[in-house]
This record gives sequence, C-alpha cells and structure tokens, in this order.
Amino acid sequence: MDEYVINLSNFQLTQQDFFIRLLVSIGIGFLIGLEREHAAMTDNEKSFAGIRTFVFVVVLGFIATMLHYLLAPWVYGIVLLSTVLIIGIAYWVTASKGDIGGTTEFSALIAFFLGSLSFLGYIELSLAVTVMVLVLLSSKLKLKAIVGKITREELYDLIRFVVAALLILPFLPDEAMGPYEVINPSEIGWVVILTSGLGLLGYLLIKFLGASKGILLTGIFGGLVSSTLITWVFAKRSKETPAISANYATGILAASTIMVIRVMLWVSIFNGALAKSLYIPFGIMLLAAAGITLYFYLGHKDGKEQDASIPLGKPLNLQGALVFGLLYMAVIVLISYTHAYFGTGGILVSSSIAGLADVDAITISVSKLTGATVQLQTAGTAVLLATICNTLVKFSIALWAGSREMRKFILVGYGLVFLAALLGLGIVNW
Repeated sequence: MDEYVINLSNFQLTQQDFFIRLLVSIGIGFLIGLEREHAAMTDNEKSFAGIRTFVFVVVLGFIATMLHYLLAPWVYGIVLLSTVLIIGIAYWVTASKGDIGGTTEFSALIAFFLGSLSFLGYIELSLAVTVMVLVLLSSKLKLKAIVGKITREELYDLIRFVVAALLILPFLPDEAMGPYEVINPSEIGWVVILTSGLGLLGYLLIKFLGASKGILLTGIFGGLVSSTLITWVFAKRSKETPAISANYATGILAASTIMVIRVMLWVSIFNGALAKSLYIPFGIMLLAAAGITLYFYLGHKDGKEQDASIPLGKPLNLQGALVFGLLYMAVIVLISYTHAYFGTGGILVSSSIAGLADVDAITISVSKLTGATVQLQTAGTAVLLATICNTLVKFSIALWAGSREMRKFILVGYGLVFLAALLGLGIVNW
C-alpha cells in the first residue's frame, strides 16, 4: 500500500510521486541554471543566478506549494512575495551597475512557478514550458538578428494580422445568410485568416531561410505563398541562366508539391470525411511530385551560383486577403448555384474553371459544402479537377516562359504528376 505525503480530500500525493516530481523540479532548475550560467560566462558578465540558485528557486516553488496544502494557503503567497522581493532587489543591484536586462530575473520567477506546477503533477506542462524557456534563452543572438532584418512595414503587417485574428474575427456574426444560405461571415473570416497566415508563414520562411539556401528551399517555402508566382519567376530566370534550368525546374516542381500538400491541409481542416476519401489519390500525386523533384535535385546538384531570390511583396496584403474572401464567397455561391440548376456536371465544370484561377478557394468551398449539398464522390472529383487545372496553368507558364533547356524537365516532371492525378481520379470514381 502506498504511503501518502499528503492525503486530503481534495489532494493526494504518494511518496513515490513526491520524489518523482521533486527530481523533475531539480532537473528543470538545473537545465535553466546551466543555460544562464553558460550565457553569463560566454558574455563575460556576472549573473545573480546560476545552476545552484535556479535549483533552489524551483525547489522553493515546489515546497511552497506543498506548504499550501500542509499548513495554509496564505503561506504560498508569503513565499511568492518574498521570492519576488529578492529577485527585485537582485535586479535593482544589477541595473544600478548599468545592466538593465531582466532576462535572468524573469527566468527565476518562471522557475518558481515551474516548481509549483511540478508539485501539482503537471509534469508534461512543466517540461514543455521549460523547453520553450530554454529555446528563447539560448536564441538571444538569433532573435536579435531576426529583429534587425524586420522592416517597419513588415512589423505593421504582423500587427495588422494579429489585430484581424484576435480583435476582428471573434466578433464576426456566426450565422448563415445570403443566396442559398451558404455565406457565413465568421467562417469566411476564418478562411481568410488561415490562408493569410499560411502565406505569412511562407513569406517569413523565404525571407529568413529560403533565398540564402538555394532554389529548392525557395520553391518549397514559396509554395506556401504562391506556387504560380514561383513558377513564373523561376521560368523567367531559366532563360537568363539556361545552364541551371534543371535547378529552376526542380524549384517549380517543389512548389507544386507543396501546393498538393496545401490542398490536403485545407480539406483536412474543413471536412475530415472528404480528406479520408482523398488520402490515396493525393498521396499518389504527392509521391509522384516529390519523387520527381528529389530525382531532379539529386541529379543536378552542383556548386554553381543560383539566383533564388523572388519578389516577396508584402507579408500581409490586406487588399489581396479581401479579394480572396470575396473570391471564396463567389465560388461557394457558384458551386451551390450550379449544383441546384445543373447537378453534378455543373459542380465539376465550375470547379475546373475556378481551379484555373485559385485552387485554395474552390478546395475550401467544396469541402464546406460536402455532405450538406455535395456528395462525397462528387466533391472528391471536384477537388482533384481543380488541382489538375491549377497545375495545368503552372505547366503552361513554365513551358511558355521557361528556357528550351527547362522544357524537357517540365514535360517529364509534370507529365508524371498528371498521370498520378488521372490515376487518382480513377480511384475516386471507381
């Protein structure tokens, strides 16, 4: 029978759990203290807290929480206030010497609460927060470098995105309205935020990782922003430097591979049943696109200088986001209209036409209507047709704008992707 350290009606703690949680607390304090002490030695600075101090702080939070249950709740408050006072004095001393940074002091306060969480049994949460803290603490130079590269316009766009997501989106009415009652302002807001957020992620990845790492990564990250843009830019570049046309073709195919993943992401978010029916067809397309991309990449790796820069534009184009929202509304109404008046054939034709312009809007629209308005098989066919038509646009752009040397790679690469897509269509309609 387990012996209890605490055995109350609202909280029980066995001796075994007590020692496990205590060891976790000590480990957390050791890791944070190790990072802080190493940082102080590297920067040749003095710090009020190192390994031992952080272990003591975490254990203090652990013991204070235990005393909350064994003695009285106010004990925890007194210990916490005393800890804050000591940390505040330490900061005042270091600040008076010209060091106004408070990273170590705030880390110590977080360590105290991590000790409390560990005592209460939130081990996974404590470790997750510890990892996050360690990553932030050890990324000082990298974070400064990133901040130094962010322009004022990019900062304002990031703020606009946060405002739209946190202050505007929650207040949009969540009710169906408009033709066929398929327009829901809240859902449209979510669609715009999700697509804008994915584009923003791609923008940041290209800015900080992509262009400096070569054509392949730029194509991969650019596929999150616009695979059509990547196709156009790289096709034009292939005429300027025909010797590395294969590399640019690889970047174009990489962007198209990400487009396939992006389509499946939207389907998975908005309709799980439709996603399950499309896993195999899109899995075949993904294997074909990724496989030929990897084959071309491995076959044409060289040390030649590659121009992987692309015109990024703005991280958050509000006008573009609003246009996408209007496009999504138009497409979802069009799908409902064609289904009502022309049946399955109308949906497939309108999906194919819409896919020529934008695959995201038609994918999300069909996913939202599947089950209520559109049958599963019809929806799967519509999404595949839209994807094929959108891929056909990029294929045409690459052939028209690309160099003669690039065309053979485009024909082979996209030829394989189209064959995989046709196989997927056959599976969906089996």
